[in-house]
This record gives sequence, C-alpha cells and structure tokens, in this order.
Amino acid sequence: MPTHSYRLILFDFDGTLVDSQANILRCMAQSFSEAGLDPPPEQDIRRIVGLTLDVAVERLLPTGYADRVEEICEGYRRAFLSWRQHPDYREPLFPGVRETLERLNEPEIFLGIATGKNLRGLSASLDHHDLAHLFCTFQTPDHSPGKPHPGMVLRAMDEVACRPEETLLIGDTTYDIEMARNAGINAIGVKWGYHEAHELMSAGALRVLDRFSDIPDHLPDLAEIQA
Repeated sequence: MPTHSYRLILFDFDGTLVDSQANILRCMAQSFSEAGLDPPPEQDIRRIVGLTLDVAVERLLPTGYADRVEEICEGYRRAFLSWRQHPDYREPLFPGVRETLERLNEPEIFLGIATGKNLRGLSASLDHHDLAHLFCTFQTPDHSPGKPHPGMVLRAMDEVACRPEETLLIGDTTYDIEMARNAGINAIGVKWGYHEAHELMSAGALRVLDRFSDIPDHLPDLAEIQA
C-alpha cells in the first residue's frame, strides 16, 4: 500500500526520464542548416526543450524569420525520424528510472506522462524502452495546449478522476513546474535536466531531487504540503 496520498504522478519525458539531449541538439542544428540558416547555440536549444516544437523553433529563430517556423519544424521531424533509424542512435534512460517506475507502479497509483513531445515520438520512445505498460495516461500537445498551459495536467486528472491535491508532477524545466502550478498541483524538480535547480525552485517546485531513485522516499512528506 502507498505511504502517501498521491493517486496520480505525472512525469515529463525528455530530460526527466530519458537523456535525449544529444539527439535534440543534432536534429535541431540539422534542420536549421538545411534551411540555410546558422544553427542556434547549443545552450539556446537546451533552454527550449519541453516547449512544443513550433514555439521552440519560433524562439530560436532570429527576429524577422517567423515565416520559417513550419519549414524548420518539418525539417526537424524529418531529421529525427531519419536519425532514429541510424545504428548510432542512443536515447538512454537516466539512472534508476525503470526500477523506480516499477516501484511506484502500484494498483492504487496512476502514472502518467505530460510532455512537449508529440504522441508519435513519445510512443516510439516508450516502445523502444518497453515502458508504455507502466503508464495509464499520455498527455502531449496533440490534444492539449503546450507547457506551461495547464491543459495536459487537467486532461490527465479528468481521465483518471483525480483531484489536484492527489496529483503530483515531476519535471526538469521551469515549463513543467509552471504548468503544475497553473493546474493547482504540487511539483518537484530534478537536477539532471535542462534547467538549474534554483530556477525550478523559483518557479514553484517544492524541492529538487538529486537522483530519480529518491522520488519514492520523498512522496510521504510532499503529500502533506498543499499546492
């Protein structure tokens, strides 16, 4: 039996469950280059991970290039689909992810994903890691507004009939934390992703964890803190 009051635990994907940084950097740079534009600095690309692709690209493009957003997005999708088939493609889970998810996967608990990745890409990654069976709700921008809008969280809660005080989100960016706060739920951050710990705390995270395996041990006391 769980020792906490959370019934729905939502996870971000890129930067929280999987280390996809090298792939994102590679494919974003390729999409800009193929469009005849200078690739954005890597630190700028890291800052936009978690946003929907169109918003991310719009932020990365120079001023006056808004009409190139869809072109770059299509180039990114092509690059990612092609790279995913390459023998050198890697997208490792962060340490402790599988074991901790299995530990959290109890009959009384719903696990879910809320990501800026589209459903096609998410499904491919989950299949690659054989993780889909651990989750009962998959929230993507295919059906809801992107982060930090609360739509994905609200839709997940509606699907499994959970209240805000029963719901927790775990993510690595301020967009994750802001989405959670906008939905009226608690959130915790993780240190191994794209945004710094102090940024996550400033955005409203209750705390920031050092290791994925730390999550279960922090749930009982977190559940006593109201959003």
